[in-house]
Parts: sequence; C-alpha cells; structure tokens
Amino acid sequence: QVLLVESGGGSVQTGGSLRLACAASGVTYRSYCMGWFRQAPGKEREGVATINSDGRTNYADSVKGRFTISLDIPENSLYLQMNSLKPEDTAMYYCALEAGWRAFVGCFPGRPLESWGQGTLVTVSS
Repeated sequence: QVLLVESGGGSVQTGGSLRLACAASGVTYRSYCMGWFRQAPGKEREGVATINSDGRTNYADSVKGRFTISLDIPENSLYLQMNSLKPEDTAMYYCALEAGWRAFVGCFPGRPLESWGQGTLVTVSS
C-alpha cells in the first residue's frame, strides 16, 4: 500500500519561496507518475506539476517558470520548489502517485492520480 506524507507548507509573503516535500513508501513499481496538485477554498482541485520515474516533467501554465518539480528515486521523495509565490498560489497542496505503464506515459497535471497524501497548506499574503 502506497503511503504519501507531505511537509514544507507554511505562510509567506508575495514573492517568497517555499519547498514542499513528499515522502513515499510502498512504491514497488519501476514505472510511475508522481505529481503535485492543489485545491484553493471554494475551487476545484487542479494539477500543478507532474514527473514520471524517467524524470519527464510537465507543469500547469500558471506555475511555469516559477515552480520546479523534482524526484529523488533512491530516497523515494518528491519535491516542489516554489519561487515568486503569488496570493493565488494559496491552497492545500497534495502529493499524488500512480504506478504502472499507463500513468508513466500519461503523466500530466490534467490527469488525477490514484494515491494521495493528506496535504500541506500554503498561504501567500500580499
């Protein structure tokens, strides 16, 4: 059973930076997709960035050039470096994972994944 635990959320001012981390356990497949998703109050969940186990990344247009997703496979850890934060980035951020070839090939922010963490809150004040 996959277990995902996020950390690193907090409160920052506009223009600040945060680094989110996700510790994964129970991952037995070599091919998988991991990603960061977020949900702001009153809004639907949206994909932020994804990375597959080959290191291919994809980003939502709203975060391109500001956020960087990375994967440390030996440590089973996923990261999201968030720079130039804006108030509209305020949301609960979730780490997600789905194993298997289908997820590996179709690893995009617009495709929800199978397993989810509990989330970590990011608040950006103006």
